[in-house]
Amino acid sequence: MQRFSLTQFRYQLSYQLRQYRHYRRSRRQLMTLDDRLLEDIGLDRTQALKEGRKAFWKQTTFKRGPYENR
Repeated sequence: MQRFSLTQFRYQLSYQLRQYRHYRRSRRQLMTLDDRLLEDIGLDRTQALKEGRKAFWKQTTFKRGPYENR
């Protein structure tokens, strides 16, 4: 049986909280882009608003391009 590691739990929690902050920040920034910039990244205003209004714990549903390594 695996032992409970408080240190490992703390690191996992810290990582997850950083992810949530990243989602929240990037979605807020997405909603501030104008239509020209949204077109550059392949989105329209309705898609940006839909993504921007998602809860911070939900991951994005957009498919990444073949050359995107993030």
